[in-house]
Amino acid sequence: MAEHYDVIIVGSGAGGGTLAHRLAPSGKRVLILERGDWLPREAENWDAEAVFVDNRYISPDQWFDARGKPFQPQVHYFVGGATKFYGAALYRLRRQDFGELRHHGGVSPGWPIGYDELEPYYTQAEQLYQVHGNRGEDPTEPPASAPYPFPPVSHEPRIQRLFDDLTAAGLHPFHAPSGIMLDEARPAFSTCIRCATCDGFPCLVHAKSDAEVIAVRPAIEHDTVTLIRNAHVRRLETDESGRTVTSVVADVDGAEQRFSAHVVVVSAGAVNSAKLLLASANDRHPGGLANGSDQVGRNYVFHNSRAFLAISTEKNDTRFQKTLGLNDYYFGDDDFAFPMGNVQMVGKSSAPMYRGEKPIATALAPTFALRDVAEHAVDFWLSVEDLPQPGNRVTLGRDGNVKLSYTPNNQEPMEQLYRRVKKHLNHLGLHPHHLIPRDVYMKNDVPAAGCAHQAGTVRFGRDPATSVLDTDCQAHEVDNLYVVDTSFFPSIGAVNPALTAMANALRVGDHLLARLG
Repeated sequence: MAEHYDVIIVGSGAGGGTLAHRLAPSGKRVLILERGDWLPREAENWDAEAVFVDNRYISPDQWFDARGKPFQPQVHYFVGGATKFYGAALYRLRRQDFGELRHHGGVSPGWPIGYDELEPYYTQAEQLYQVHGNRGEDPTEPPASAPYPFPPVSHEPRIQRLFDDLTAAGLHPFHAPSGIMLDEARPAFSTCIRCATCDGFPCLVHAKSDAEVIAVRPAIEHDTVTLIRNAHVRRLETDESGRTVTSVVADVDGAEQRFSAHVVVVSAGAVNSAKLLLASANDRHPGGLANGSDQVGRNYVFHNSRAFLAISTEKNDTRFQKTLGLNDYYFGDDDFAFPMGNVQMVGKSSAPMYRGEKPIATALAPTFALRDVAEHAVDFWLSVEDLPQPGNRVTLGRDGNVKLSYTPNNQEPMEQLYRRVKKHLNHLGLHPHHLIPRDVYMKNDVPAAGCAHQAGTVRFGRDPATSVLDTDCQAHEVDNLYVVDTSFFPSIGAVNPALTAMANALRVGDHLLARLG
């Protein structure tokens, strides 16, 4: 058994990394166990062919769908977790997302805490992750106790015209909240160089507000915080009562090691956190650790998403495109009384991305033709709430491998939202009949593989019969076990979940500091 810690954190992404940052100044002895290593800083970080065609940074993991068919999930294991590749769109959930919402496809359950309890931590998370934005533009935005810490990222000319045209059409576009280290007023001093290789790429110059750069690196500057990389946690062991985790068992560079702490926090991602709890079954927890409710692994959600590009009548020479959002249809409109969702831009597409997304369809296409498409493309992302369903779940096969069973739901709002965006295109300098679906982000051909926004498998609640965690994200059945990644979500809303995970990790961090004294 290695030395004893105050807190062990499994995973270093939006939840685990942020929690480590909150605990680090306290003097408590914190151990971060990260399955991956530092993401290498190399020219390939910004090489679209290496990232999207060669899948240079994708994990070799193999998961299985409900029929037992294997697939490779779009996950990455590095210090900083999924934030190393996210687009740094850092949205708050809407206030209404915390309550019960009736959708076309069913009901989105309410949270056991309200928006007001999380609001101060949203503000802290925005400050920590250096979010750029502008309050007051988005009609659905919830109240905030402070302005964004940095001014909005400006629109480049083609996106500014899109912003102006949407406004002229009576809509309310807004500057998307973005976590990048950009100083447009003093470009010579700016860490961010506003490149086209941000969304979906790792940042070579460490200018993206990811959990490694913002949270983990500062945390490990404290002598009391230890990071062990290449540590694949296999199971958690408890005492005879089953109420206390006594050992965290991990393969570290191929050798089994055990670690112990007063408190153990799991933050491995919604699928892998559920996998870890299920793999930790014992006599006291025969269905999986903390799983007396049979809820571990259930209610997997990851957003109904559609990425598509519209062909502009003029060239789109935008580099950093992810600056515009639209929420006019988030909660529906006069013709569709149910919530639809969020519209935002995605990173500017390029010819190698198309080859990565559709290798067979584009194999015979000349590079110059794909390049011409890319030069005129304006890239959109639509996000609609995926409703939690008990049968959409993570289980383990006999060999311990992940089985991810998923049936799509609440599909009509996507069609409604797509229809509304499409009808505006011919007024926006875009060809309404030239739309090309993009599936690099959510892999429409294998829906379960696109898990960038995965959530919901270890949800929190007040009733131990229907939830795994209490309102502090502590397991109902295990006194020293917490979960702080997006698996605690009872519902996911229709905006990117990262900021909510970060804010909640700060909230749980304050609880742990009070608990540890």
